[in-house]
Amino acid sequence: MKFMPKPILFLNFAHDMKKFLFVMIAAIAVLASCNDYETYGDMKEKERNAISKFIADSSITVISEDQFVKQGKTTNLERNEFVKLDKSGVYMQIVRQGCGEMIKDGESVNLCCRFREYNIIGDSLYLWNDTDIMASEPDVMRVTRSSGTFTASFTSGMMTLAYSSASVPAGWLVPLAYVNIGRPKSMQDEISKVRLIVPHTQGHATASSNVRPYYYIITFEREA
Repeated sequence: MKFMPKPILFLNFAHDMKKFLFVMIAAIAVLASCNDYETYGDMKEKERNAISKFIADSSITVISEDQFVKQGKTTNLERNEFVKLDKSGVYMQIVRQGCGEMIKDGESVNLCCRFREYNIIGDSLYLWNDTDIMASEPDVMRVTRSSGTFTASFTSGMMTLAYSSASVPAGWLVPLAYVNIGRPKSMQDEISKVRLIVPHTQGHATASSNVRPYYYIITFEREA
């Protein structure tokens, strides 16, 4: 009987081909995963594009801080002006200056805030408490001004419940250097009102971690 050698080379070749195919499939999967991954730079660019689109779609006229100062620190509502504040990157429109007076240096005060919060990238209304239903209470934050700098924390309201934090977005504090904080004493008195485009660097923790800009409409009133 004639001895027939086993096809070792063929078996090794088939085994190597399976290993090669497995490695190739794994490599393709990794490359696909990498292509889906967004870097921080990618997310910031996405944010900038979303803000630019929002500004264009809303027919907003952006003015510089210098122009804002020349206009007496006001924004022209007829032209739908927003000032871009260089230090914070926040876009602000002062709808109403408000009654009363500005928060004084060294003063601490409770502010009642009613607001609407829009996720600009998601193009959706996310939170609001500016309705007239009885269950809708204003958010309250304790604000202190010291050497021209504002610090604050929420003491109650929807922002605390929604984001599990008493931290006030830095963007919310920007208008306090420009508007009055009072309580109406007559039918002619109005509380201050602003509109803000807040980049993630000036937003709450969720905005910061997801690199998302938010649009706010906020009124400020001194608590009784």
